[in-house]
Amino acid sequence: MIFVIDDDELMSRCIVRACRDHEVKEFSNAIDAMKALDEKMPNLVFLDILLDGPDGFALINEMASYTDTVKIPIVIVSSLDLEGKDLSPYGVIGILSKDSMVPEELLAYANKYD
Repeated sequence: MIFVIDDDELMSRCIVRACRDHEVKEFSNAIDAMKALDEKMPNLVFLDILLDGPDGFALINEMASYTDTVKIPIVIVSSLDLEGKDLSPYGVIGILSKDSMVPEELLAYANKYD
C-alpha cells in the first residue's frame, strides 16, 4: 500500500494515476495520515511538504520518532527547492519536484517499494 499525502487534489490524483497498479490511500493533511498509520502501515509514502495544518516536515519528524514508522520510505513531492538537502536520516529516499517530475519517476518508486 502507498500513502499519498497532498492537499492539492489535482496533484494527488496525478500521483494516484501514476501508481494505478498499486493500492493507494489519499490524504489531504498530515493528521489524517498519521491516524491511518495506526490502522495499516504503508510500504511507501509520497509526501508534499506544504500542507494545510501541520506540514510535511512535522509528519516526517513524527514518523521518525517511532520504531515502526521510521522504516517507511518517504518520497517528497514538493514545489520547494530541497535539492542538496540530506533528509535520509528521516526515511526520505527521494525528492521529486512538482515542476519537473514525470509519472515514470513516481512509478519507479512505487514498483520498487510497494
